[in-house]
Amino acid sequence: MKLKLLEKAKPKVNLTLILSFLTGLLMLPQMLSAQQKETMYLSGTDNENTVIWDFFCTGGRKSGFWTKIEVPSHWEQQGFGTYNYGRDYVTYGKSFEFADEKGMYKHSFDVPADWDGKKVELVFEGSMTDTEVKVNGQSAGEIHQGAFYRFKYDITDLLNPGEENLLEVTVSKMSSDHSVNRAERYADYWIFGGIFRPVYLQAFPKEHIAHTAIAAEVDGSFKAEIHTEESPRRGQIKAEITDLQGNVIKILDARVSRDGLTTIQGKVEGIKTWTSETPNLYELHLSLKDGDEVLHTSKERFGFRTIEIRKGDGIYVNGTKIKLKGVNRHCFWPETGRSLNPTIDLNDILLIKEMNMNAVRTAHYPPDPSFLDLCDSLGLYVMDELGGWQNAYDTEPGEKLVKEMVMRDVNHPSIIFWSNGNEGGTNKELDDDFLMYDPSNRPVLHAHHRPGNDFNGVDTNHYENYESLLNLLDRDSLIYIPTEFLHGQDDGGAASGLHDYWEAMWNSKLSGGGFLWVLSDEGIVRTDIHNKIDVNRLNAPDGLVGPFRQKEGSVFAIREIYSPVKIQLDKLPADFDGTLDLENRYHFNNLKEVKFEWKLVDYHQPSHPQTGNRVLSSGEFEGPDVAPTKSGHIQIPLPQNWQESEGLRLTATDPHGDEIYTWSWPVAPVKELMTKIEDQSQGKEGPYGEKDGMVSISGGGFTLTFDKETGKLSKIEKPSGPELSFNNGPTFTQGDSPVSSVTHEEVNGSQMFKVKYEGALKYANWTIQPNGWVSLTYEYELPDGEYPYMGISFDYPEANVISAKWLGNGPYRVWKNRPQGQFGLHQNLYNDTHTGAVPWNYPEFKGYFSDIAWMEINTAQGKFYVVSSEDNLFVRLFDFYGLSGPTSYPKLPTGDISFLDGIPGLGSKLALGITSRAGVYGPQGDDNKVGGPIKRTLYFYFGLLQETP
Repeated sequence: MKLKLLEKAKPKVNLTLILSFLTGLLMLPQMLSAQQKETMYLSGTDNENTVIWDFFCTGGRKSGFWTKIEVPSHWEQQGFGTYNYGRDYVTYGKSFEFADEKGMYKHSFDVPADWDGKKVELVFEGSMTDTEVKVNGQSAGEIHQGAFYRFKYDITDLLNPGEENLLEVTVSKMSSDHSVNRAERYADYWIFGGIFRPVYLQAFPKEHIAHTAIAAEVDGSFKAEIHTEESPRRGQIKAEITDLQGNVIKILDARVSRDGLTTIQGKVEGIKTWTSETPNLYELHLSLKDGDEVLHTSKERFGFRTIEIRKGDGIYVNGTKIKLKGVNRHCFWPETGRSLNPTIDLNDILLIKEMNMNAVRTAHYPPDPSFLDLCDSLGLYVMDELGGWQNAYDTEPGEKLVKEMVMRDVNHPSIIFWSNGNEGGTNKELDDDFLMYDPSNRPVLHAHHRPGNDFNGVDTNHYENYESLLNLLDRDSLIYIPTEFLHGQDDGGAASGLHDYWEAMWNSKLSGGGFLWVLSDEGIVRTDIHNKIDVNRLNAPDGLVGPFRQKEGSVFAIREIYSPVKIQLDKLPADFDGTLDLENRYHFNNLKEVKFEWKLVDYHQPSHPQTGNRVLSSGEFEGPDVAPTKSGHIQIPLPQNWQESEGLRLTATDPHGDEIYTWSWPVAPVKELMTKIEDQSQGKEGPYGEKDGMVSISGGGFTLTFDKETGKLSKIEKPSGPELSFNNGPTFTQGDSPVSSVTHEEVNGSQMFKVKYEGALKYANWTIQPNGWVSLTYEYELPDGEYPYMGISFDYPEANVISAKWLGNGPYRVWKNRPQGQFGLHQNLYNDTHTGAVPWNYPEFKGYFSDIAWMEINTAQGKFYVVSSEDNLFVRLFDFYGLSGPTSYPKLPTGDISFLDGIPGLGSKLALGITSRAGVYGPQGDDNKVGGPIKRTLYFYFGLLQETP
């Protein structure tokens, strides 16, 4: 696939110009070859298309003998050497000298005979880490130090055109330069060895265009700095600016400068500018000419856009203030490490954009070129980062790597910032070097985790809590863009707290947005441990998605929080007439470019075998005329009988036809079900009994037995099948509630068992109807204060559970400060997934689930159901954790299944293992404020409901 991308990058040939000085078409193939850069891969093009080379590993597995290896790859993933995590020097107290394996490569290749007389370069896109290169036994140049950068050698004089040539490469996993090791290898990520990006030859005519750097501004101003080699004395450069369809919109030319640096500039009228919302691209076609003869052509893709940091104000793109909804992203795939392919890059970008993000930070090194190509095409702002994880390159190697990084990436309009290292990995002597190779003068930032390291008017301090965030946003000078915040280890951070953070950022003049940590769990498939995925325990499972991009709950919460169409309405009001207030949180798009579709739906009943809904009525309408960052409203044209439906869904679609978000609200979700529950025309009343301190009530063939001393359900007997082990409740979640009295009544043909308690739990009344439905009405009153959760619990053996189906929010579990979900009918099979750990089977079965109208628990003992006609019921399913540690966090209610009126928020665990109380991440994370009594009725059916006809 990468080969195709490079082929597309070759310039189109001007046949009219060629024919003007050719004597015939027979000379065309030779002319085409002479004009263009020719590329020949020695390795494969990516991790899915590799080439076999000879290989010798000096240490670890499969070492000490010559064999074969796929290139590009990491040798660990090919079964060689030893695995190392970058924090091994902390974990094991060792220096990295023990990890200094070497890989020796050999590869024979031929070059075309007609390359004789051309300049030939040998290009490495990335090799970890020190790389020594020989061609035909002779050194190609100095050893390259630095793993993530494109480097190349002029091997023209070392080749034997038309004959076999030998390439020999020695790669040292660790660098002989201590600063390179500390910048790249003493880091919180996996450390690999090997040639992990492609290797290829590129051949140029002797007189050629070597490099082009473009500056194209929002007002149409255009400048290209063109470096030529051995250009003719009277040479000229012709520049054609075209759109992507090939239409020429501007022609410029200039005489070639004798010093090899020619500047072409001019003004282009009627341009379409580049932003993340409108990624309009153009192409620059260059021709190096000697009179009428075209010596060489090249092509560059670019966009017109202007980046500004207005100190004390904000970040501006094309004169418009923007806020970055960003995420950090490693180049990583669990099977191949940092050796990727364009499909992985594409899918990551689509995933980021699906979450309504507009920015990415390339933590902590430059990415594959294809990733940046796709950011240009699809529209993502990029912070392109120089390596340096808490330690910086020394100046001498750093200068070379800055040059390699900027010269490779300079023409990508998606890159709006250069980042000079991470969290102390900044060598300030390199700040000026970025601009030496970038005529567009992009701003340089320092990504820091300590205050006082601001640069260029921007503070990027990492992992501030909510109070300190507000303080930083309340200043009168520095713009605040945390390049890492809300660390996503386990299920913490990420979207937990993001709503509060983002609202503060969005409404602050000095906020430029920020970058969440991090996109994916960095789990590697260990070829030395039966291909098991290893996340190095607590170090690497920090992602919004799993290693294979399995979506965790935060993905869907972020999508709502970052939606550029903002509708903040949790419940439909009683007098709802279809009017919804909204905000336009685009920076450039008017909401009249957005389309809306509404649906009134009914959901399948619990007895129905399928999930989903039936659409009763629907419609579409255009978005309102609401300018960017302004507010307005929409009017859903609902029919008169809309309140007879069970739910309302509203979908917004962006100008490109992609879904922005779907909002969903319950209308009357259990209206039909409550009619069946209250119907006592079927079934028969059962007897009441007392024996050995136990009380039993019966109805519809079911018998419930209670302990008179504790008031708790002890046993459930069904008309058929085994007894159901749902018992030992209700247990109040906040302290003991001793029984003060138990009584029995018959009410309208139903048996009722009444329990009164001392303490906060006042009473629990059980009623079993002739139709078999059981109601439990209870009331409690806690002292005024704050509580992580409140409600009642029961026991049920987790080992018996098969699945759960429910009408409510889902399909992912929620936290108080991550409540987002789709109201609908969901179903999950049982799994024991803990976020960030094997087996990454999502959605997690266990957790807190919200707005439950009804839930079916399918078990080895049969099915049972719970229904609530009242709002805001949370159901807790079994034991789980949000943050791992000596004990799971937050603490869980007693029992196995809980019915709650409030749940806790979730904090974040930073890299040092510090567990933070959720409240420090914003008001949504505070415990639940309780004042006054809470009363609720739950309806149970402890058997299989008959399927609805």
